[in-house]
Amino acid sequence: MNNRESMEFDVIIIGAGPAGLSAAIRLAQLNENVSICVLDKAAEIGGQILSGAVIEPRALHELIPDWKEKGAPIYTPVTSDQFLWLSEKKSLRLPTPPQMKNHGNYIISLEELCRWLASYAENLGVNIFPSFAATEMIYENGIVCGVITGDKGVDKHGKPTSSYQPGMNLYAKQTFFAEGCRGSLTQTLFERFNLREHCDPQTYGLGIKELWEIPENQHQAGSVIHTIGWPLDSETYGGSFIYHLGKNLLATGFVVGLDYKNPYLNPYEEFQRFKTHPAIQSLFENGKRIAYGARSLNEGGFQSIPKLTFPGGLIIGCAAGFLNVPKIKGIHTAMKSGMLAAESVMPLLQKPSREECTDFTLNIKSSWITQELHQARNIRPAMRWGLLPGLAYAAFDTYILRGHAPWTLHNHNDYSQLKPAKACKIIEYPKHDNKITFDLMSSVFLTQSKHDENQPCHLKLLNPDTPVDINLKIYDAPEQRYCPAGVYEFVQNTHNQPYLQINSANCVHCKACDIKDPTQNIVWTPPEGGSGPNYTMM
Repeated sequence: MNNRESMEFDVIIIGAGPAGLSAAIRLAQLNENVSICVLDKAAEIGGQILSGAVIEPRALHELIPDWKEKGAPIYTPVTSDQFLWLSEKKSLRLPTPPQMKNHGNYIISLEELCRWLASYAENLGVNIFPSFAATEMIYENGIVCGVITGDKGVDKHGKPTSSYQPGMNLYAKQTFFAEGCRGSLTQTLFERFNLREHCDPQTYGLGIKELWEIPENQHQAGSVIHTIGWPLDSETYGGSFIYHLGKNLLATGFVVGLDYKNPYLNPYEEFQRFKTHPAIQSLFENGKRIAYGARSLNEGGFQSIPKLTFPGGLIIGCAAGFLNVPKIKGIHTAMKSGMLAAESVMPLLQKPSREECTDFTLNIKSSWITQELHQARNIRPAMRWGLLPGLAYAAFDTYILRGHAPWTLHNHNDYSQLKPAKACKIIEYPKHDNKITFDLMSSVFLTQSKHDENQPCHLKLLNPDTPVDINLKIYDAPEQRYCPAGVYEFVQNTHNQPYLQINSANCVHCKACDIKDPTQNIVWTPPEGGSGPNYTMM
């Protein structure tokens, strides 16, 4: 199973999201003779892209100044902003913070934009290969020399089937890791090169999204609504978004900070409950839900950005953590990081040996990315004090200090925040009406997720006894609730003993398990290339 073919490129980019595709385009713009390979594990480019999304077009203007004339799928300018605080029955409109004001921004489908960027890149000569998961590194003398793509047609016991295809060895002078939040290979780079030694732990949110088709008389193209408060308690960070885009389309979603403390909290059910609020429910009446998905997102910001470079490669986009949490945007920073990476490595591609691109770090530090993230750095960590104190600090930091506080608040590991179940209150969630709120499995069906049931399980347990001995015993099995796809289920064996059943075919690649598991016993690895969700318009 090691008889692999090899190919060589100047640059390999892992991930065809906004960062990876922007890097590829910028490389091709700078030198048409540079050979570029972009790999993506989804069956189709954009198929596993999920975001709110409102885009600030700053980076796109820099990358493709005539994007409007070129037909970029950006049609819906933001026309109004609302920021609401919800109690159980009422809503209060708050002043929209300056970071969240969207004048000049657009509501988009990021999946559509990535497909367009991929087409643009291919027209410049970039090689883009969907359905190929990068699963291993190639190292030579401590230098990253490329990646190995995963084998296809391997059964659940690890043996080749009749459809077996070995992976390929792909070599490059520079390898860009644009895997998105909690990338699997990026995690191994953090450990091998100690890239997180001088930064805070990354902290995360779990974003769950639905796309609805609503009647024309309910649709307000360009309307943006964000909410905080109910149904979350005052100790739990999170909130919602509601974006009216396109023709009669409504994108709505809910983000829960994965540093929540109560193991009985269920992010999916919090989202379903949110839609029943008196100020919100009417938006969905007479509408039809047409898509569902979930994805983790980085929330650590400035103080959680790791060292970005190592011999032979670098990290860009959400893999590095460039999301601006108070602004609720990361597409523009991801794109800019990819562009800066391309510009930084260009001199190294002329050299015979692989080197570390130290210029990339310098260029990031002197860019508007760092300026923006530094100014916003204290807002998210202040929320650990609770909703009202956190909002008070955010107002003070924003309006008085204007982001120039002489201090920096710090982040913590999300997995260490859960309290034992006996110290927490059980949360009773209402039944679903299957009109506005829905059961989990009907939602997972809408992800169009596909995995060959016979392939090896891509969700690894470091210790198979831990789920029962610790997670079930101490935390009452939180993996059954934090997973937004029903992957983890405790069942009884033939001896009436509980064990963890992993329904890996349900997985939507959100990475919540890899992040939130209290013992860090679950490791997410890529399944066979082409497996997983296949989103449309998300």
